[in-house]
Formats: sequence, C-alpha cells, structure tokens
Amino acid sequence: MENLIFSLNATVPVFAMIILGMLFKKLGIIDDVFASKMNKFVFLIPLPVLLFKDLATLDFKQIWDTKFVLFCFFITIFSILIVTILSFLLKNKKNQGEFIQASYRSSAALLGIALIQNVYGKATMAPLMIIGSVPLYNIMAVIVLSFFSPERKEINKEVWIKTFKGIITNPILIGIVVGLFWSLLHLPMPIMLDKTVTSIGNVATPLGLMAMGATFDYKKALGDLKPAIGASEIKLFGFCALFLPLAIYFGFRKEQLIAILVMLGSATTVSCYVMAKNMGHTGVLTSSVVMLTTIMSGFSITMWLYILKTLQYL
Repeated sequence: MENLIFSLNATVPVFAMIILGMLFKKLGIIDDVFASKMNKFVFLIPLPVLLFKDLATLDFKQIWDTKFVLFCFFITIFSILIVTILSFLLKNKKNQGEFIQASYRSSAALLGIALIQNVYGKATMAPLMIIGSVPLYNIMAVIVLSFFSPERKEINKEVWIKTFKGIITNPILIGIVVGLFWSLLHLPMPIMLDKTVTSIGNVATPLGLMAMGATFDYKKALGDLKPAIGASEIKLFGFCALFLPLAIYFGFRKEQLIAILVMLGSATTVSCYVMAKNMGHTGVLTSSVVMLTTIMSGFSITMWLYILKTLQYL
C-alpha cells in the first residue's frame, strides 16, 4: 500500500493539473487563445528559468553524469530505429513519418520536471536527460518527417538551417546551458535574484500542465484509431518494458530512473503535431496519439512508478 501511495503522490498532482485545465476550458475560464499563449509563455520563460535555477544553485561537476547522458542519447536512437522498422507494418504507408515521430517523442521537459520535483523536491536529473535526448528528438523528427513525407520532399539546406536554428534558440536548452555555466563559474546568486527566478520558475509546472489540459481535444483522439493505439502502446508501455531493465542493469536508480522513465514513457509532446503539419503531413494520426497518450499516461506512469518502488529501485 505504501508503494502505491508513493506512486500516486508523484502522479496525481501532475494529472490533476491537466484535468483542471480541461475543466477550466469547459467552464469558459480558459479559451483556445489563452491556452495557446499560456503554452507559449511557459515554454519561453518559466520552464527555462526553472531549469536555470535548478542547475545554477548546484555544483554541476558533482551532478554531471556522462554515462547517464550517453544512455539517454543511445536509447533514444534505438527507440527511433525500432519504431522505424515497425512502421513498415502499417497498411497506410503515408502515416509512417507521423507514426515514428509520435511513438518516440516525449513531453520530457514538462512532465519530467513535474514528476521528479514531486518525488525529490528538485529536478536535477531532468536537465541531463533533456541534454541527452531533446536535441536528438528535433533532428530526427526533421529527417523522419522529410524522408517519409507523403510528397517525399528532399531535406534541403533550408530545412537543416531551420532545424539547427531551432535547437540553438530552444529556450529550454538555453536555460540549461546558462545554468550550467553559472554553476561551473561558481557565480553568486544574490538573494533578490534567487527569489525572483524562484517565483518565475514556480509557475512553470502548474501553468504548463493546465495549458496542456486546456488544449486537449478528445474528438481528435478518434482520428486514425488503430495505428494511434499501436503508437500509444509503444510509447507508454513498449519502450519502458524494453529499456527500464537495461537502465537498472547499468546501475541507474531513484531520480535518474524516474528521468529515464519519463523520457521513455511519458505522453507524446504537442509539438509533434505542429511539426508534422508544417512538414506536409495531415497531423491526424499525431493528434490522435497526443490525445490518447495524455489520457493513458496518468495510469501507465503510476503503474511503472509502483513497480519500480516495489522492486526498491526508487
């Protein structure tokens, strides 16, 4: 019972915020425009500030873990290879690109930080997981969506420049890099600055999760249902079943293991839909996977946390 309560304490507050976002949208307190701007605001300001604060106030040399970052990097590559092979089993080959991207690309930053904070108070492993996986998410999304485009467009120089620019100007990665250098240079954190960035960072999780809930459209979850269910099962259960034992074998425990769990098994990120649409795909399958994984991840992540806690790895 104690392990179940531990798992619920980690997940229920996170998914309660998502449900509140849905409720506020239903009551007319939040509309589509406000939810969209709130999403953008969280991505641009509070989330990067939160990551900066968590890193800047730590001795980064002590928390840096090359093995952990490389594990996240290579597991992401293996995950992409697996779903690429599985995508050839689809009847509608035009869905391959969307199926691949939606199956591997997680809401790693927002959900990862929220879950790790709920359990351990600080999310120090989340930035390392983001460094190991998020740039790769973006690069591989461009390659996959271009190569498997219904029109089979070439990946030209302009696309690569746009992708590279997107990575180096990603606010979350900028927050991590600035926090990293702040820590390495042992720069002081004056009380006024500390309180300011703490206040800004504290709104990241509740606002971001409520925005996620407010942008939820259950009708879209009924789009391409069969391949969407397949991609959702891979996203929430398949990769975790395959790679969590490997993570345990390599000696990762507690906060590291939760960060890996979120990287492997959290809901598909909404930015998948935006990228799919912008690169000539219909976006129907992607939006279906986003909706299904958002609904189901509350149960699946609680289950995985319960198993890991019961086996005394957390």
